[in-house]
Amino acid sequence: MAKYINPFTDVGFKKIFGQEVSKDLLIDFLNDLLVDEKSITDITFLDKEVLPEYMGDRGVIYDIYCTTENGEQFIVEMQNRQQVNFRERALYYLSHAVSRQGEKGADWRFNLKAVYGVFFMNFRLENMPHKLRTDIVLSDRDTHEQFSDKLRFIFIELPSFTKEEAECVTDFDRWIYVLKNMETLNRMPFKARKSVFEKLEKIVDIASLSKEERVKYDESIKVYRDSLVTMEFAEQKGRAEGLAEGMAKGMAKGKAEGKAEGKAEERRIIAGQLKRMGMSFDAIREVTGLSDSEIDAL
Repeated sequence: MAKYINPFTDVGFKKIFGQEVSKDLLIDFLNDLLVDEKSITDITFLDKEVLPEYMGDRGVIYDIYCTTENGEQFIVEMQNRQQVNFRERALYYLSHAVSRQGEKGADWRFNLKAVYGVFFMNFRLENMPHKLRTDIVLSDRDTHEQFSDKLRFIFIELPSFTKEEAECVTDFDRWIYVLKNMETLNRMPFKARKSVFEKLEKIVDIASLSKEERVKYDESIKVYRDSLVTMEFAEQKGRAEGLAEGMAKGMAKGKAEGKAEGKAEERRIIAGQLKRMGMSFDAIREVTGLSDSEIDAL
């Protein structure tokens, strides 16, 4: 039986990063994510109802919406499977958060606060190089000089993280190692190096869950596993359909080639008979469509 909760579930992810009582964990992670860029000291969780929500996202995507003491906004998501137009969806959500800043009244003068999207992906992103972290910023195409710092996408491709515990040299590495391996860990690593992992251990220990929390967690585990089964079935079905389609095309091609060869043999037989009857090559070529060399070989 697992000792720690699964962070890829709705309850697990929000227990780690989405609670007021443990918001210092999210602050620590964001500071390690943006080391030497930001120093966040406090966050306030926002009502994510201000962002669009779709039924198809439930059970697949878990999100947290917060703002820092400086007014910068963060949308942090855990997504368990690839979706159609995934990148466009990310752009839409962050753009929505940007545009809502203009609802402050007539005196507002486009003094935007930065919006960050942090997307944990429990899958490999298609049509992009596979690496742990992909940062997308607004910059000049030729000079790469940043045009604006008000919109930032950070995609974290968890399957691309392959480091072992001893290979984790940065605090960001340590966070990713713990999150990716949490459900299989027997002890919480890195506690001696960083005290935040001591608090994390207390929060994610399944034995510490209340009866009500355990019921909710067990239900979220069921949803997560059902999602995995659905994905596996879809992948297997896709492979089977691809194999069947390939076999059907192969059989059709074989039949077509057989028919073509039969017709060619028929033309050769007719040409041979006409040749024995003394008909000219021009006439035989006109009737059968064979070349002079093909007729001569008969």
